[in-house]
Amino acid sequence: MANVLIIDDDMQLCQFLSQSVEKLGHNATVAHTIEEGYNLSLAKEFDLVLLDLQFPQGSGFDILPDLIRVPSLPEVIIITGSGVQGAELAFKYGAWDYVQKPFTFREIALNISRALLYRNEKVSARTPLTLKRLKIIGNSHSMNSCLESVAKASATDVSVLITGETGTGKELFARAIHENSKRAAQNFMVVDCGSIPETLAESLLFGHEKGAFTGADKQRKGLVEQVEGGTLFLDEVGELPFTIQKSFLRVLQEKKVRPIGAAKENLVDFRVVAATNRNLEQMVEEKTFREDLLFRIRAMHIHLPPLRDRGEDICDIAISNVQRLCQQYKIGIKGISPEFLEILKAHRWPGNVRELLNVLEHSIAAAGGDPTLIPKHIPYQYRAAAFKDDGSINMEGARQGIDLLEENEEIPDLSTHLDDTTKNYLNSILIKAKGDWKKASALSGLSKTKLYVLLKKYNLPRFKS
Repeated sequence: MANVLIIDDDMQLCQFLSQSVEKLGHNATVAHTIEEGYNLSLAKEFDLVLLDLQFPQGSGFDILPDLIRVPSLPEVIIITGSGVQGAELAFKYGAWDYVQKPFTFREIALNISRALLYRNEKVSARTPLTLKRLKIIGNSHSMNSCLESVAKASATDVSVLITGETGTGKELFARAIHENSKRAAQNFMVVDCGSIPETLAESLLFGHEKGAFTGADKQRKGLVEQVEGGTLFLDEVGELPFTIQKSFLRVLQEKKVRPIGAAKENLVDFRVVAATNRNLEQMVEEKTFREDLLFRIRAMHIHLPPLRDRGEDICDIAISNVQRLCQQYKIGIKGISPEFLEILKAHRWPGNVRELLNVLEHSIAAAGGDPTLIPKHIPYQYRAAAFKDDGSINMEGARQGIDLLEENEEIPDLSTHLDDTTKNYLNSILIKAKGDWKKASALSGLSKTKLYVLLKKYNLPRFKS
């Protein structure tokens, strides 16, 4: 018996759908507004959602991207009377099906049954994922969805296109696909398509024979042959010279490469993972990227969310990288104040993870010998951003990171402040470590003995062994 959520403002249709769902032996819940439907999807687990597109307060598309990512990960069937115009967008967002009104009980029953059968098979086949995550940090829902896609991609040999804004970690995900695939023991070669000179592109990718052109004083293998058996990562594939795209497409299709000046083709075995922050579909329309090449490299698509949509991951990323950077610079591990983290969580991060790492490096350098990172160590531009345009403090953002005190607020002495900060930091370590001594020691950079002494000093729970 499945739980089905119906979101539609048509009372009669809701009654018909509810009766249909119950006739099939499932439970039906009805919502008549977008907001009510989305709130219900967060409060209760649903296997399937029947979603209308047209509401007085907006479109069902407004909540569709979030609806398919709620904790229960329901399948979504769009039911609409607005024709097929929105079908492509619905499928792009991940809808199971797109059903036009009016429909009969038999028609909608077939769609519901198929969707629920698929869901049951998917849930039954789901096994815990064990991935080499490399430096990929975060456990937000959007990040876990991307990691599930990495697991699926790693189990196959299809070409993968990774999209996302600059700094979201596209190369890390490409490496993760390689490291978790059957090709892990072979080469992972990065090609920066934006830095390939158009005149040398064919030689660099496919190689050349001695004397093939002026300056070719010896035979040279191209990058495609050099990565034999491994993975070729085309970074910023949208920058690949248009003149070489047709030749590269043929290499992908035939798995053969002919070096410049060579009499015969050579067989090659390699996998392609490509990445870009550009809109390749728009480039296809503008005739600056080949449509057939796009189809070939996009057998599977992974879109990485921007950091601003992964707010719950920011603290994990900060804590992990502060520890790493302190070890890299051979300085003592620094604590992180809650106010410091509030500033980070308030920022929009247009440069994403790459920008965050730069800010952390600056903060560690600015802290010098200070044992704890606090707001004043953050670049001033980020702290100033906590103010509203009218000069007041942004209470919903990083208010705590501005270092302003109420007139009647008592200022603690430095020793007390450091004790409180250290205790908060240790609490974070305890939560992250989940009872694992080795993990706690790795996260904090402290030896087991030192960690035990500090936990005892601040009357915090100690590990049993």
